[in-house]
Amino acid sequence: MEADRLAGTEPLAEGGRIDRQRLASFLRDNVSGCSGEMTIERFRGGQSNPTMLISFENGRKLVLRKKPDGTLLPSAHAVDREFRVIKALAETDVPVPQAHVLCDDESIVGAMFYVMDFAQGRSFWDPSLPDLTQAERTAIFDEMNRTIAKLHSVDYLAIGLETFGKPGNYIGRQVGRWSKQYRASETETIEAMDRLIEWLPENLPADRPPALLHGDYRLDNMIIHPTEPRVIALLDWELSTLGDPVADFAYHMLTWHLPKKPYRGLADHDLEALGIPGIEQYRSTYFKRMGLEDIGPREWNTYLAYSFFRVAAIRQGIMKRVVDGTASSHFAQEAGKLARPTAELALQFAERADRAR
Repeated sequence: MEADRLAGTEPLAEGGRIDRQRLASFLRDNVSGCSGEMTIERFRGGQSNPTMLISFENGRKLVLRKKPDGTLLPSAHAVDREFRVIKALAETDVPVPQAHVLCDDESIVGAMFYVMDFAQGRSFWDPSLPDLTQAERTAIFDEMNRTIAKLHSVDYLAIGLETFGKPGNYIGRQVGRWSKQYRASETETIEAMDRLIEWLPENLPADRPPALLHGDYRLDNMIIHPTEPRVIALLDWELSTLGDPVADFAYHMLTWHLPKKPYRGLADHDLEALGIPGIEQYRSTYFKRMGLEDIGPREWNTYLAYSFFRVAAIRQGIMKRVVDGTASSHFAQEAGKLARPTAELALQFAERADRAR
């Protein structure tokens, strides 16, 4: 029934490459507790791997994430990597859903997919948390900070992720990777991206000991407990790898540097009145939790320039899928159009880093 539909989902259109009967049979055979009629809904939002809510008549709820249909960029949409890291983290105190099965039989839903438990809790898209009290905002932001520090402190060797990324020169390799991805998905000339592709390799931060990184650590990629300020599930691990933890944290902090529109950022909010920590306070808390020394403006602005560059490359990949007709979301064109302004923001931080020499 429409009234019973979970907030944030919509009906999955008939047709397409999902064989509903085969999927229902596969899940009953491979995941415990699946019985009765199966229904499929699609989660709204998100531009990368299509994500669906699978509900069975007996109340069992699962989440399915699949690669998009169509021709994909090399190394993109790695749902097998997502599955691997979620399974490994089940042995730690980092909050993740229980992952059940990875399937590479494309005849079932049209592409490789995996299935995990549905985490029942709160999802927030607006980081200013307008419906919460000042105290609740403060508590949730501190919990986000605590959780990313917890992730970056995981002994990834102990949970079998020693081959999850290459050691050394993390940002240099990432700049190379995203430059190639950008060139492969280029639909127009973006001068700021051309300048960043030249500037970043010459201005990389010093290497740091590697940690397990989420790759897209944001408030809207986590489920918060229904009543407590506690993260119960970190989601969307497609970009996870081993690398520089400060790069992962700097990406997380882009929200503080973005305006409310069109990015859903915090830059034009009165953070003190909201009970949300400012840039310096939030950053200092993370560095203390990690036992790291804080960094100066040149290095910090370089991390931000790199992080915005990476986002711009991702946005350009979305626009390429729009042009090719394989975008997985109704909002893809709007997201793809942000490639240019995001690249221009990245260039501003590169220029700040130069001025801080």
